Amino acid sequence: MAPLFSLILAICTGPGILGSLSRVRLVGGDHRCEGRVEVQQDDEWVTVCDDYWNMDSVAVLCRELGCGAARKTMSGTVYGPVTPKDQKVFIHLFRCNGIEESLSQCEKEDAIGCSHVEDAGAVCERPESVRLADGPGRCQGRVEVKFRGEWSSVCQAGWSFAAAKVVCRQLGCGRATLTRRGCNKETQGQGAIWQRKASCSGQEVSLQDCLSEVWEHNCTHNEDVWVECEDPFGLKLVGGRSHCEGRLEVLHKGEWGSVCDDGWGQEADRVVCRQLGCGQPLSPPVKVRRRFGPGVGRIWLDDVNCSGKEPSLEQCPHRSWGYHNCNHREDVAVVCEEQQSGLLDA
Repeated sequence: MAPLFSLILAICTGPGILGSLSRVRLVGGDHRCEGRVEVQQDDEWVTVCDDYWNMDSVAVLCRELGCGAARKTMSGTVYGPVTPKDQKVFIHLFRCNGIEESLSQCEKEDAIGCSHVEDAGAVCERPESVRLADGPGRCQGRVEVKFRGEWSSVCQAGWSFAAAKVVCRQLGCGRATLTRRGCNKETQGQGAIWQRKASCSGQEVSLQDCLSEVWEHNCTHNEDVWVECEDPFGLKLVGGRSHCEGRLEVLHKGEWGSVCDDGWGQEADRVVCRQLGCGQPLSPPVKVRRRFGPGVGRIWLDDVNCSGKEPSLEQCPHRSWGYHNCNHREDVAVVCEEQQSGLLDA
């Protein structure tokens, strides 16, 4: 779910910069670990003056946000949208030595005469991804996050099924089907355990886009998180004159199967055509659809109910995989316009 104005924010809850609970974030960058520096003061977000803002300050900020190494200081003016004129500048400057865990631990001095032309910015490394280790394939295994160059397992106590959904999406796998703890001895991690807690809605593109916070725990590898995702989803139209028409087949668990037409409508046609890079659905009469013939073997999906806005058929509600009350005379067929080269489907 894209944030308003396509801003990417990184937010961390920590000790109050002014003695009470406060937060810090980066606004307007290409990812959550880059942007204009803002801190929360009395329930409003304020910018930070760049006087004394240096690589030591950036290193502390990157650490507080759970990002990778500090890369550079930037002027906050390069990040859009333009700072509102009525947004305040923070009343203090930060003097950091680079080893503090958060900006709240840095020395502070009064900021005098700063304007938004002097807003501070920062660029940190975006922590590299996530993997599922020691499973039967890349879409099943122990969750590991690469943090500051080291792969760390994740404790189940700070995990959720929403986070599992994000991991499966980030890895290009199918839907999350299982998250559990207590991997057996053969699949337990051996190294570090991630010292952060991810709070995901389940809609994020990657785990790095979830809000996160430093989390003190006493977890052991007996509590390593294990996640299982469905295999990558695929679909095709077969029996037609091109890839934009034919009987619909979907790939699940390495096997192609057909889709039952119970509940199928033009909204679902639209999703399929878009996913295949074709034009608009043509909705031909039943006689035309039947010319593609019945399938054989598996019937994977039934009662598919799309809104038409889904980027993938996999995201449309349906019965569980393989559950149906159909035969192959009810196989779905779809006919789309041929997409003309150089034109985009509106």
